[in-house]
Amino acid sequence: MIDEILEYNEEFVKNKGYERYITNKYPDKKTAIVSCMDTRLTQLLPAALGMKNGDAKIIKNAGGIISHPFGSAMRSLLIGIYELGVDEILVIGHTDCGARYTDSQGMIQKMKARGVEQRNIDLIKYYGIDFETWLGGFLDLDQSITKSVDIIRNHPLVPDTIKVYGLVIDSVTGALRRVV
Repeated sequence: MIDEILEYNEEFVKNKGYERYITNKYPDKKTAIVSCMDTRLTQLLPAALGMKNGDAKIIKNAGGIISHPFGSAMRSLLIGIYELGVDEILVIGHTDCGARYTDSQGMIQKMKARGVEQRNIDLIKYYGIDFETWLGGFLDLDQSITKSVDIIRNHPLVPDTIKVYGLVIDSVTGALRRVV
């Protein structure tokens, strides 16, 4: 796959395919979006929101979750707010999310099947990582979105002036539904 990518990229640059994407690092709509890494959302999400390249900072992870107030997604939001001018945050979950029903115990079994040794799993547990929370999914989509919105709204480093909303996008049609 990497050879295909590099070959394509060489032609892309040579033909100046990048020109239609030129923008700067500041989001034109002063918006950050936290959403899922689901491949169906790669083009559907910005299209359904009427966003073009340069309009928003998009932070993607499994489930579109703020899982920890001092994790990488929250760090990205804080950088967006204080360094890049973000003043509005959208947390957007989606229908039929693959991360929703993730079973941490099942994932551990898959890790072992691919060569991860039990001692490494035990070591991670020893350092205080709760696999159920860290790798597990969520049962209620709206509740998951609300929890992430609450973490952002109540974060001690997020100013009260930042607007935070939670939505669900239909992963087929792009229809949006406001949660909070």
